[in-house]
Amino acid sequence: MKSLKKRRRIQIILVAFVALALATGLIGYAMRDGINFFRSPSQVMAEPPSPSEVFRIGGLVEEGSLKKDGQGTIEFLVTDGGASVPVRFTGVLPDLFGENQGMVATGKYVNGVFQATEILAKHDENYMPKEVIDALKEQGVYEDPNQS
Repeated sequence: MKSLKKRRRIQIILVAFVALALATGLIGYAMRDGINFFRSPSQVMAEPPSPSEVFRIGGLVEEGSLKKDGQGTIEFLVTDGGASVPVRFTGVLPDLFGENQGMVATGKYVNGVFQATEILAKHDENYMPKEVIDALKEQGVYEDPNQS
């Protein structure tokens, strides 16, 4: 009688452990497409990612680099002060997107060009994405607009 209860407890613990492991695996599998790591242009140039890796890149749109064609494709350079990465995007840009403005793009780095699928721009004169500020601070080129 005593060994039957002990065996039942062990079975319940094993089933719970397997269920927990399965749930953790399913959550990880479901989230794999939703996780996009941020890289600065300097990091991309130092260690180019594989062409299949989706990630976010951010920095400032380099002055004089913005080129638009008639088919809706935009090409520009994004910089963090240490390196510049060419970006190509087809679609509609945010209204506040422009040269010397902060931006973050999601996409893939293929054949030396970042192929963006989404571009986000700052939304007021003081806002810049946290990742971009951190990358610019690392390079020593970030100036806080709130300091006099």
